[in-house]
Amino acid sequence: MERTLIKNGIIVTATDTVRADLLIDGSVIADIGPGLGEADARVIDAAGSYVIPGGVDVHTHLNLEVHGVRVGDGFFVGTASAAFGGTTCVVEHPGFGPSGCSLSHQVQRYEEEALGQTVVDYGLHAVFQHVNETVLNELTRLAEKGVPSGKIYLTYDGRLNDREILKVLDRTRGLGMLAAFHAENDAIISFLRDKLRAEGKRAPIYHAISRPDYCEAEAISRILHLAEAAGAAQVYIVHLSTALGLQAIEEGRRRGLPVYAEVCPQHLLLDDSCYLEPDHGGLKYIMAPPARKKEDCAALWNGLATGSIDVVATDHCSFNFADKLALGKEDFSKCPGGIPGVETRLPLIFSEGVSKGRLSLNRFVDVVSTAPARIMGLYPRKGILAPGSDADVVILDSQYEKIITPGNLFHNADYSPYEGMKVHGWPVCTLVRGKVVMQQGRLLAEKGWGKYVHRQLTPETAYNKGIRI
Repeated sequence: MERTLIKNGIIVTATDTVRADLLIDGSVIADIGPGLGEADARVIDAAGSYVIPGGVDVHTHLNLEVHGVRVGDGFFVGTASAAFGGTTCVVEHPGFGPSGCSLSHQVQRYEEEALGQTVVDYGLHAVFQHVNETVLNELTRLAEKGVPSGKIYLTYDGRLNDREILKVLDRTRGLGMLAAFHAENDAIISFLRDKLRAEGKRAPIYHAISRPDYCEAEAISRILHLAEAAGAAQVYIVHLSTALGLQAIEEGRRRGLPVYAEVCPQHLLLDDSCYLEPDHGGLKYIMAPPARKKEDCAALWNGLATGSIDVVATDHCSFNFADKLALGKEDFSKCPGGIPGVETRLPLIFSEGVSKGRLSLNRFVDVVSTAPARIMGLYPRKGILAPGSDADVVILDSQYEKIITPGNLFHNADYSPYEGMKVHGWPVCTLVRGKVVMQQGRLLAEKGWGKYVHRQLTPETAYNKGIRI
């Protein structure tokens, strides 16, 4: 087996920061310490740089198609883009399948489509779009297959009603599985959207107005009450976007409810003024939930720093601006929703978080790597630098400066929502299971290096009686 020695770096985990070397033997970390020997090892000099566990993005849509429109990436480009941004494992959320399909249908389809395509490792979530006894019985088989989590929508055509949600939560609680939620009140959205459109208000800014902050907060509060009724089932709120939503989560936790919260860079860094960009540029930022107020951004940064928010993921969904413009130019409600972000997550959170004093270095590692790995059943294989763990390692040069443009990113999207932002700190080397897949802006891994990862929730990754272990 090939041995690799990363020398002279500053090793950073969620709890410690030490100057040390890191020895990789084959696909796993063999040792961490000062002055490790170089015999028979390929040496990578990380002098002056941080050496961190590979990023884990547990909310991606790399291969999504909605109403005949596909995202720009697919599994190869999407996972290569992840590697360029320091992410070594993603967990993909499949889109809805055919009406009435089994719960396993989309998992199997995405497995087939990812086979031989990925550059980094990947897992899959299930997606609920209707509930019956057959669907509920499939949960056991999916958990055994390494899919211990499933997503429930409270909006869109595949949404579940409260009774269906209770049935799912009752079963996931009994199996020790995790239910993830897109939390927006569908009735509020459809009522406001139809009212605005009838008044001729169809510009991008009305997308944000049609999905107000209380729309999210109500949905989160309802989810937590349903989880309580189901015996304190553990839940995970994806893409939290508002101060009101955060307050609902904090209130639920005070009642002892087991709830995790995820935030995305777009809801930390963008505000709703983006929808006023001229020449229909506001369409670039059509996503759900929408960009919010600056006050929401500040509240979310604070929640991330204090631990009220557990994870930074992306909801990466790289519909091209050309498609958004063609479909949404006359009506915001026709625009495909979603933005690219898997490549920029780590550098943006480091630059805007660590470099600007909003997050400690260790907290940064926790929210982009360790916590998502732990919550989603990847830990300790992923999310940590420790002997025996997968050698998923990122070397991050804190002095590297880069102005984001579509041309200097690997993803296939024809724009970036962060175009023009100056970033301080960028990954310069990414290893997945000991193999260098990206170094100094060059892709060095072939399609198919990435592997499917079997996930398993354990007491270490879950709550115990509402108290985090």
